[in-house]
Amino acid sequence: MTGPDPQRDILPRGPLVGFAAGSLGMGIWVTVPGLLLLYFLTDVLAVTPWLAGLALLLPKVADVLLHPWIGHRCDVEQARRGDRRLLLLLGCALPVTFAALFAAPGGLTGAAAAGWVAVAFVAGNLLFAAYQVPYLATPADLRIGYHERTRLMAFRMVVLTLGILASGLLAPVLAGGDAATRDGYRRMGVLLGVGMLAAMLVGVAGITRLRRGAVTAVAVPDGGWRALTATLRDRQFRPLLAAYLAMSSTTHLVLAGVPYYARYELGRPGLTTVLVAAFVAPALLVTPAWLAVARRVGKQRALLTAQGAFAVGSLVLAVGRPAGLPVLVAAVAVLGVAFAGMQLLPFAMVPDVIRAGTGAAGTYTGLWTATEALGAALGPWAYALCLATGGFVASTAGQSVSQPDAALTAIRWGFGLLPAAAMLVALLVQRRYTLDPAARAAR
Repeated sequence: MTGPDPQRDILPRGPLVGFAAGSLGMGIWVTVPGLLLLYFLTDVLAVTPWLAGLALLLPKVADVLLHPWIGHRCDVEQARRGDRRLLLLLGCALPVTFAALFAAPGGLTGAAAAGWVAVAFVAGNLLFAAYQVPYLATPADLRIGYHERTRLMAFRMVVLTLGILASGLLAPVLAGGDAATRDGYRRMGVLLGVGMLAAMLVGVAGITRLRRGAVTAVAVPDGGWRALTATLRDRQFRPLLAAYLAMSSTTHLVLAGVPYYARYELGRPGLTTVLVAAFVAPALLVTPAWLAVARRVGKQRALLTAQGAFAVGSLVLAVGRPAGLPVLVAAVAVLGVAFAGMQLLPFAMVPDVIRAGTGAAGTYTGLWTATEALGAALGPWAYALCLATGGFVASTAGQSVSQPDAALTAIRWGFGLLPAAAMLVALLVQRRYTLDPAARAAR
């Protein structure tokens, strides 16, 4: 038997690793635009911060409508065909739009360049949703229990971390490092796009093997709006969803702020890769630890711990250069440890909610991924507003400009104080989630 054995409740390692491989490609899409796109707009294409933030926000707002619709279509496909493969294969066209993001025609700057990026971002987000929604519905489709769902998502988290780390380190280098150019960004988009495609195809094959003979049958779901409202009435899903919006916004804000913090606060653009490594690399080591903590105290308590640690680390970053580079890198590493927990635990809790609720998996995950997409836009947009408020001066590649003191302060506080405040909101909302003890008891 190539699928999981419901009696043993253990997923075979081969298909599990294949499933997780899909997150390698997804990690590139989640990381590189979040890390470089705002900086690419303001410091390479000469787009003013407020317009650059808007160009990244509006395409993501469209996702709030698109993802739930895709989730419903995903459930319809599952009920009628017995799988969600069609949407997964459609999503494999994502690498084309990824390359287009960084391939604005020569000469385009300012508003025209922002328009190009926004259109490519809309297309890319739609294709990403087509892949991500059925991908994340897989744990709820399988006949596995509380702890095995966490184990499945732990494998996914490790591979996702590899994708985030590799692309986060490679993308700035491929773009040209301290001397990044438009051609460098274009080359980076093509090379990483090829790797993204290969990983996503492996993920499709892994999902097919996991689902073989081990999928819970579902009926054809109700109409899209009815299914959507039923899901939103779920009293356990709402606080988890709201808390994840705050978490997603915060982590993407930090990611967008890394190049600015490295260049203007620390005075060394090359430290971007160091900070990215400090933020992402801990997940490779601590994900098994978070899995063990979740087994011992439950997913909810573990997640609250991660949120509190992230807030504390952010406050240290608000101090800036006087704290010293080693302390700042250590604070980013604390954020990375917390980030690992915040990537593993909420995604392991969503299948618990789906199993306890009455809605279909695709609708739940459609709303979940819409929230993630919205957070991915709100974070950079909030940081862009900080830059605009401080009077940040946009520039083209190779152009040297002097930033006002208010802009430098905005860069530091936006990277520290704002994430700390947002994460405290996430923690307070997350406390309203009460399903975890019941989910553990039903194991």
